[in-house]
Amino acid sequence: MADIVGVRFKRAGKVYYFDPAGIDLEVNDYVVVGTTRGLELGHVVIAPKQVLANDVVKPLKPIVRKAETRDIHRAQEIEAKEMEALDECRKLINKLQVPMHLLSAEYNLDGTRLTIYFSAAERIDFRELVRELAGHLRVWVEMRQAGPREEAKLIGGCGRCGHSLCCSSFLSEFAPVSIRMAKEQSLPLNPMKISGCCGRLMCCLVYENEQYRMMNRKLPK
Repeated sequence: MADIVGVRFKRAGKVYYFDPAGIDLEVNDYVVVGTTRGLELGHVVIAPKQVLANDVVKPLKPIVRKAETRDIHRAQEIEAKEMEALDECRKLINKLQVPMHLLSAEYNLDGTRLTIYFSAAERIDFRELVRELAGHLRVWVEMRQAGPREEAKLIGGCGRCGHSLCCSSFLSEFAPVSIRMAKEQSLPLNPMKISGCCGRLMCCLVYENEQYRMMNRKLPK
């Protein structure tokens, strides 16, 4: 058996598993963990529990510590720096004429590493942009291009149902969606009516699809 704890770093983000390292943790506790980007602040969404060792991809990184007041304050300060980083990046984009649209910026907890998320119509060369931005901000800069669904998740918005987008409010991972699902639910195949804000098929087509498949098999034609 292995001890695990589930941690999420942002709303509707993917849940990552860590070793609780003997720390007494509960759901909604904030914790500091080590990731590939350095130290980051996350919150517990799955309380520590034991699972079969074969079900865990090892090695699990341990929880560094339960977050302290200074960690929370540091994270709040970092949020303000992220907006400043976006403004600086936007100026350089205009200067260098790079065809990209900025989405968000994320610092790690100690402010030494910055990740910029952007969208673009095609693959672009942003090496000069990274060099100049890193020189201005004096941090390690990483650029990540987001697809249409990831862009909607980062920006957020309202769906045709009037509610916040599923991807930005509770969906932690995208499920495959196909036009066949719309056909099985007798929905109009007009792209304007079955596509979400991202321009892709709506994620909610998945929710009742299995029920429709079962009903279509059992009910008379």
